[in-house]
Amino acid sequence: MPLDPNTPPIEARPVAELPAGERWRYEPKWDGFRCLAFRNSDQIELRSKSGQGLGRYFPDVAAALLGLPARRFALDGEIVIPVERRLSFEALQLRLHPAESRVRKLAAEHPAVYVAFDLLEDAAGRALLDQPFTERRSALEAFFAKHRPNPAVRLSPSTADRDAALAWLNRFSGEIDGIIAKRADLPYLAGTRDAMQKYKRQKTADCVVGGFRYGKDSKLVGSLLLGLYDDDGLLHHVGFTATLPARDKPELTRRLEALVEPPGFTGRAPGGPSRWSTERTGEWQPLKPELVVEVRYDQVTDGRFRHGTTLLRWRPDKAPRQCRFDQLPAAEGGAAQALLGEQTASASMREGRGWGIGT
Repeated sequence: MPLDPNTPPIEARPVAELPAGERWRYEPKWDGFRCLAFRNSDQIELRSKSGQGLGRYFPDVAAALLGLPARRFALDGEIVIPVERRLSFEALQLRLHPAESRVRKLAAEHPAVYVAFDLLEDAAGRALLDQPFTERRSALEAFFAKHRPNPAVRLSPSTADRDAALAWLNRFSGEIDGIIAKRADLPYLAGTRDAMQKYKRQKTADCVVGGFRYGKDSKLVGSLLLGLYDDDGLLHHVGFTATLPARDKPELTRRLEALVEPPGFTGRAPGGPSRWSTERTGEWQPLKPELVVEVRYDQVTDGRFRHGTTLLRWRPDKAPRQCRFDQLPAAEGGAAQALLGEQTASASMREGRGWGIGT
């Protein structure tokens, strides 16, 4: 294999503000699975950020990369799945299935796309890890121009224009996960966070507390279950927050227990083990829909908060019925369309005057 498939990927340090200056280059933070791809002749190896093999879950990506004219390379990129003109994280999670027949069925229904954003070894066998990002990016663009990848392998946009990068967050709200800033002058520092930063806009929403769970082996509240109303007046479970100060839990528990009353959620309700949350599953207590909290979240997938949220404050001034789904960003499919070349790619990608997808 070119390089070592156990090479750890370069990682990004979270920042509260997108860095500025001539030494930075900016890319979309794709909402997918990070994947290092290594090819040597007819062998292909796909590795996740944690070093696990991804080939069995994404045979379509392996086939697409084996279909490239280049017989040798090492790429860093992201696996995404377009579904109905938008990128679906749920479709990615469904691929992590033990049955090969199920995986191949899903791959046929919704093929995945590999979005490349770094080249670690070129087709001539030249290792590029010690080269600065500007040189690696130029080599990656030359790789795409020469080997003319098929539609399932795409070049991620890159720009030196900070304002253009920030505009992506507005244009593709709800579809890209943030902005990645890369030091143009640094090599590929595998396994470190010294050459990349990631910026996400923190977003807030007012949610109804539709239920709660007790903490593990505790009689005190451990997490609040959050809900939003749809256009039909149904309250749907959308996530949870567990950032509750320990000093407040005894009084909060008493307050919540006084409001226990089924059904809690009248639409989608909390279930058992789920790919939507790492929160401890088990019995939950339904509440009268009277309490409202404001929470901070980072990402929404199919109408649910991807991760646990942060409790900011209680909102006694807010009516529960005002807590609706229209607070959440609506994904319009723009990022998937642009990625797949359904919109005209800008010829001025390097100057950052447009999205620019490459060929």
